[in-house]
Amino acid sequence: MHRTIAIGTAAGLLVALAGILPASAGENHGDDGHHSDGGTAELTVFHGVPGLTVDVYVDGALTLDDFEPGTFSDTLTLDAGTYSVAVTAADATDDSHPVIGPIDLTLEEGDNYTVAAHLTEAGDPTATLFTNNLDKAGKGNGRLTVRHIAAAPSVDVLANGAAAVSDLTNPDEEELTLPVGTISAVVAATGTTDPLIGPTDVEIAKRTNTIVYAWGSLDADNLAFAVQTVGLTGGGHHHHKDHHDDHHNDHHK
Repeated sequence: MHRTIAIGTAAGLLVALAGILPASAGENHGDDGHHSDGGTAELTVFHGVPGLTVDVYVDGALTLDDFEPGTFSDTLTLDAGTYSVAVTAADATDDSHPVIGPIDLTLEEGDNYTVAAHLTEAGDPTATLFTNNLDKAGKGNGRLTVRHIAAAPSVDVLANGAAAVSDLTNPDEEELTLPVGTISAVVAATGTTDPLIGPTDVEIAKRTNTIVYAWGSLDADNLAFAVQTVGLTGGGHHHHKDHHDDHHNDHHK
C-alpha cells in the first residue's frame, strides 16, 4: 500500500538561537575563526535516532528541548562560522554528558545545511553534516537527494520499480535530476527488490531539492523515510558532507 510522506517539524520545540545563545554566539569573532562577519548560512536539524528523545545544545545553550525522533527543526539562519553542538538525553541539566558530540559544525556563508543525528550501520549514535545542493535543476525538472543514515547495510533505491540508486551505504548520499511529478520510492537491500521501506509516493517539484532520508534500524524493524524540501536558488557552494562519530573532539576533552 502506498502512502504519502509528510514533512516532520519540531513545532513548539525550537527556541530561536538569537534569543538563547550566549552573547559570544551572536557576536563576530574575527581571527579566532568562531563566528565570522559578512554573511549567514541556513541550518536544519534532523533527529534520526529511534527511541531516544533528546535535547540539543549549541555553544552550551539549550536550543532544542525534548526533540523527538523523525522530526526536523525549523530552519535557522545563523552567522557563518563554527558552532559547537552537543546532543544529550532529554531533560539533561546541561551538555556535560552528551550522547553525541560535542562536535564542531562549520557553516560557510550562503550555504544551506542539514545536520542529522542518526545511527551508524552498526547502530551507534553519530552525526553527519550535509550541505544541501541549491543548484538549479533545469526547466521542467526537480532534484531528488537520497541519504542513507540508517543502521542497515548498503541499499538500493527504486523509483517506479527501477533501480535509481545502487549500493548506497551509511552515511552517503546520491542526487538525481528528475522530471517534475510523483514517483513511487522503495528502499531495498542491495541487489534485491523486496521493500525495506515503502513503497511511498514522493513528489518531485520544480525549483525544489526533495531530500529523502532512510533512517532507523533494520534489526529493530523501525526503518522509515523522512523528507525535507529545500528551494533551488542557484546559490551556495559545491555540496559535501562531514561525518562525526560520538567521540569528543580533542579540544573538548
